[in-house]
Amino acid sequence: MAEEVERLHPGSLTAAPAGARRRAWLRYGLAFGPGIMVMLADTDVGSVVTAAQSGVQWGYTMILPQLLLIPILYLVQEVTVRLGMVTGRGHGELIRERFGFGWALLSVSTLFLSAVGALVTEFSGIAGVGSLWGIPPWASVGAATLGLIALGLSGRYQRVEGIGIALGSLELLFLAAAWQARPDGARLLHGLTTLPLGQPGYVWLLAANVGAVIMPWMVFYQQGAVIDKGWGPRHLRAARVDTAVGAVLTQLLMIAVVLLTAATLGHGRTGGASLQSIPEIADALIPFVGAGAAKVLFGAATLGAGFVAALVVSIAGAWGMGEAFGFKHSLNHRLREAPLFYGLYTLAHLAGAVLVIASIDLVQLTVDVEVMNAILLPVVLGFLLALEARALPPAYRMRGAYRWTVWSLAGLVMAFGVYMAFAAV
Repeated sequence: MAEEVERLHPGSLTAAPAGARRRAWLRYGLAFGPGIMVMLADTDVGSVVTAAQSGVQWGYTMILPQLLLIPILYLVQEVTVRLGMVTGRGHGELIRERFGFGWALLSVSTLFLSAVGALVTEFSGIAGVGSLWGIPPWASVGAATLGLIALGLSGRYQRVEGIGIALGSLELLFLAAAWQARPDGARLLHGLTTLPLGQPGYVWLLAANVGAVIMPWMVFYQQGAVIDKGWGPRHLRAARVDTAVGAVLTQLLMIAVVLLTAATLGHGRTGGASLQSIPEIADALIPFVGAGAAKVLFGAATLGAGFVAALVVSIAGAWGMGEAFGFKHSLNHRLREAPLFYGLYTLAHLAGAVLVIASIDLVQLTVDVEVMNAILLPVVLGFLLALEARALPPAYRMRGAYRWTVWSLAGLVMAFGVYMAFAAV
């Protein structure tokens, strides 16, 4: 694929003289962002709670699935990036152009369901962090909502991305929290070789973890982000590295949360008690780092996860609606140029905030939302593979072993989603 890009776009890395290659790497370095941003958002509050519940109830046995999801996540988002960079069209727009408005509406409907559930969990997580410090939900969620709306309305994709990544980087504190929890090495190795697929409870949480890692709004966001960033086919190499780094990072964060709760609340054994709240996870760290440090470590990391995910989810929703219905939908437009886009972005935040302030059971809602994401994946991945085969020029399509690998892994995920749909019924 890289050779095809170099041939079709002279002046890229492999064909350039040394000085030009250095300048190209500088330009390509600036292309980093959409993959890191969407992957930090992927480890959102819903994913954190799902991973925490997994560690509590099934100990270290949920770590192997997190590792296996890394290549699947990368391959799905790599196709997404390629579609955006090569066609210059968003996901919803491509579906509308290639398959008609009705199919675009179906796709956007999966986005809507996923985004609404995600926004509620993000704001619930922010409310949970506020409760660690005695801040009422109306104050913590209200302040977060106003800040996110102001950031989106400020315009300019690059500014939103920079602030989003800065906030999302607080999630790295999950790694420190897991280290402080001192996971049991022997139990960890045993968990890596154990998959209790015969247990319905394990399969249900496994589906929740799949839905927490591969989400419909990620496809819409990253495809729209590379377009708003202004990059094309010659930046594919950098975008792939950006996506690969992000895929590894998000799964390391998920594993950190599993380790944290397995080593504390779950004590590394299966059959732990059900998790009830965000503060309960922070409390589990107190014996290891003290009350103040526990609040800072887990609270700040969860706050960063909630902020970056709420930002990405609301943008993806507004982008998807704009792509399907054909109105202006770029963060590079001013408010007066794209009033409907910014109106939807604002309403999404307000709706999520109101639902949370009205009181929602975070843990149960979160796991159910992630299972719903897994059930929606056959629709999302089906459209993605169809677009790759029909919307991309032949030089940019998958071929050979790579194509069969992507189709096989996507097929497994889609089949699992169909199975969970029947199981849920």
